[in-house]
Amino acid sequence: MDIKEFKQSLKPFGALLGFDFGTKRLGVAVSDMMRMVSTSYKIIDRKTWQSDLEQIRRIIEEKEICGIVYGLPMQMDGKEGQTAHLTREFALQIAENFNLPYMFWDERLSSKAVESFLIKEVDLSRQKRKKILDASAAAYILQGALDALSRI
Repeated sequence: MDIKEFKQSLKPFGALLGFDFGTKRLGVAVSDMMRMVSTSYKIIDRKTWQSDLEQIRRIIEEKEICGIVYGLPMQMDGKEGQTAHLTREFALQIAENFNLPYMFWDERLSSKAVESFLIKEVDLSRQKRKKILDASAAAYILQGALDALSRI
């Protein structure tokens, strides 16, 4: 679904969920109900599919989620690699369990941008960065999508 179709499929009021997919950790961000600001929410340490699904279900219910944005890790040449393929598979599995519209957002260099910010501006140690990087990258991805949605 492209961004215009995604926006048209959303309820007028409700939060969006943003994911920075990883096989070991899933960075999670949530927008406000007006879909203007993204906030890093948590990191899900991936254990089992059922555990992942239950944590996602709780977030969807608690935060009144009406749509999902997945960071799609494109290669620098614009092609999709293995991780992009895994992200799409994950999105399909989530779609089978939750009837929510979703879209993909190019996340090239999002983790690098966030890590650079955390080093230069916040001066966080490597250990502290590791604890928040995935959720911060999810917030960065979701904010990019929110900004684009506001221009449509």
